[in-house]
Amino acid sequence: MWLPCGCTSKAIVTSSACPVFKSYFRVFGRWKCNVAAFMPEAAGFEGVKDFSSLQEFSVSNSESFWAAAARSRLSWIRPFHTVQHCDLSRGKIKWFEGGQLNVSVNCLDRHVHTSPERVALIWERDEPGSEVKVTYRELLETTCRLGNLLRRRGVKKGDCVTIYMPPCPLAVASMLACARIGAAHNVVFAGFSAEALAERIRDAESSTVITVNQGVRAGKVTELKRTVDAAVQDCPTVQQVLVAMRTENPVAMTAKDVDMEEEMLKEDVVCEPAAMNSEDVLFLLYTSGSTGKPKGVVHTQAGYLLYAALTHRYVFSYQDGDVFGCVADIGWITGHSYSVYGPLANGGTTVLFESTPIYPDPGRYWEMVQRLKINQFYGAPTAIRLLLKYGDQWVQKYDRSTLKTLGSVGEPINTEAWEWYYRVVGDGRCPVVDTWWQTETGGICITPRPSDPDAEIVPGMAMRPFFGIKPILMDTKGKVVTSNPASGALCIAKPWPGMARSIHNNHQRFIETYCQPHPGYFFTGDGAYRSKEGYYQITGRLDDVINVSGHRIGTAEIEDVVNQCNAVAESAVIGYSHDIKGQGVYAFVVLKKGVDDQEADLSQQLNIMVSKKIAKYACPDFIQFVQRLPKTRSGKIMRRVLRKVVERDLNGLGDLSTLDDPSTVQEIIQGHRELFSKQKPS
Repeated sequence: MWLPCGCTSKAIVTSSACPVFKSYFRVFGRWKCNVAAFMPEAAGFEGVKDFSSLQEFSVSNSESFWAAAARSRLSWIRPFHTVQHCDLSRGKIKWFEGGQLNVSVNCLDRHVHTSPERVALIWERDEPGSEVKVTYRELLETTCRLGNLLRRRGVKKGDCVTIYMPPCPLAVASMLACARIGAAHNVVFAGFSAEALAERIRDAESSTVITVNQGVRAGKVTELKRTVDAAVQDCPTVQQVLVAMRTENPVAMTAKDVDMEEEMLKEDVVCEPAAMNSEDVLFLLYTSGSTGKPKGVVHTQAGYLLYAALTHRYVFSYQDGDVFGCVADIGWITGHSYSVYGPLANGGTTVLFESTPIYPDPGRYWEMVQRLKINQFYGAPTAIRLLLKYGDQWVQKYDRSTLKTLGSVGEPINTEAWEWYYRVVGDGRCPVVDTWWQTETGGICITPRPSDPDAEIVPGMAMRPFFGIKPILMDTKGKVVTSNPASGALCIAKPWPGMARSIHNNHQRFIETYCQPHPGYFFTGDGAYRSKEGYYQITGRLDDVINVSGHRIGTAEIEDVVNQCNAVAESAVIGYSHDIKGQGVYAFVVLKKGVDDQEADLSQQLNIMVSKKIAKYACPDFIQFVQRLPKTRSGKIMRRVLRKVVERDLNGLGDLSTLDDPSTVQEIIQGHRELFSKQKPS
């Protein structure tokens, strides 16, 4: 568990404590005197002479800052006339109105014109040592063929195509082909069940699905096409399924299925890009909410791409010629922003990682770093904690001298894991950027870098806002907390280009979730601590969303599946601190009267149901069967009490007078003790 409320490690990395940090930033040494060497646009910013004044300018003169960045870093078909037109209190967010561009042109064509044979993608296949490199020219040709195929088969501007694929070049080409012809894409993590996939297809109203015959991960084959077949049976809108071949194994093809690669060969390598308005939808990405129904977060064209590109460039100090290794799946926002759009917009070389951190052994990441000569490595704390337990030898076995920056994403990183990452993986010479952001923010918002070359990095803290971001803390009465140190609900005071615009087909839910809790501010749903120096540390979710190995899942979503079991009367699911996954899933289950099934059999049945309807990572680690749940007199389940029981913080149970029957708590405490005395996690 990360250290809340400012109880961070005393190990603070500064340039004086670690001289190599100064050498790392030597390339930027000039910009202490000449900030334009760091960010060329800053030459036109009045009064900006150093980093701190650049940060202040980006917030106080946000229109000038973002307009300059958009004009210099994006290629426009038609220039924008209005920088921003936003009202957070009403959930109205518009950037770069009047402008037109095409995202695929910004990610491909302009780089092909200058460096056609530069490597765009390195596909790190599951099989070690079998990487595939794809140049910008090759990726553009593949994207154009697929774009033409989609057009020929009736996909129109404004349609939404669902993509259910593992990380691979064809998945990236599918995303970019949609962007090229003006269709939105809806990438669904290829570990989701048929029911979870079907729910997302229906909500996105997709008529076209793109998938592969099979997936390969950790040496095991997964039947992705079979999952799609089951899903589309419940999706009346689906008219066609384009199927690519990841393995040589043939699969049964239905009347809706199209051999994607065979059909692509019939298409031309030139595809006319659609002129897209800045605020047209680029993609939907479904993320878990506290209501039980996943929400389709909407991101649009220009603002998202600009923010992804700028954060990729400056948070990681990405330089031309570097190899960027983000090991996130493309089914998550991290894969969208930092495996695909950010690096490609910057003309970078980006790695697509198909495998797991421990296949075929715990040295997989670091062998890959050595072989591919990766310069920036961006991974999840849950993987770092897992690898830490295997020992230093699996890291030190490989040459990691090409590494310049290490990143952490998905959840707060605990101090022990941070220090191991910095000391062992980075040899004490690579800054560790612990980044905070969300699906809804589009890109990194709080991060130790960029900052002055001499600025300290505190383990376990996200620390500093990125350009244009103004974080604030709210107290329980909805007032802005101005003192330091302090804790509160984390909000962002000003709109920024990369932020989500809506929830698909439910803008009211967007307003209620992000804009109404603190009118005039964007409510993140996270709690945070701000140190006396003004550094931010994320302390966890404020709602009923669990973060399992970097995957957000709503407790209501799991409860909904558990409650579908005929033997279950009701349930309550909470998250608890887990050494490897960050948070685990703990389920309290009340059975219907007269049920005499064995608890072990029911536990197995419930886990199978959750795996089938959501995903394996959502399965409860522990299932405790109880006679009743602690409820208020109005019938509300007191999850706070359940969390304290699981955390074994019985002194923190607080006031139980509002419970309908306080004796329920003692029954649950006793059951919890008995469960842990006889059972391992389910």
